[in-house]
Amino acid sequence: MSRNAKINALLLLVVAALAVLPLALGLGDHKEEPFTGADGEAETAITEIEPDYEPWFSPLYEPPSGEIESALFSLQAAIGAGVLAYYFGLHRGRRQGEARALAQRDAEAAAQDVPGSGSASGKSTAEQD
Repeated sequence: MSRNAKINALLLLVVAALAVLPLALGLGDHKEEPFTGADGEAETAITEIEPDYEPWFSPLYEPPSGEIESALFSLQAAIGAGVLAYYFGLHRGRRQGEARALAQRDAEAAAQDVPGSGSASGKSTAEQD
């Protein structure tokens, strides 16, 4: 197993542990909604501290249900993942293209420097001058 494969396996194990451990250890069992987002937690904390708090602004769009809100969030995550995948793929392709071009150029240069392929004396044009 290569070093990169070991690192990838370790990272996958860590991500799986981060997903499973909160559920297995019962973290959040004391809460009514144990895995709410940061916005909900902040709103609860603010209303406990200052019950008369008035928000500065309201959302531009309020989805009619939680399912639609989740679907829009998933769509946003999918678009973001697509943009990141495109970016990394583009740069990997460029890097591979540059490596191929460099290898091809080196192979062509090596083919031109082979003795007997140049002049009758076996010297390249640069060596003859």
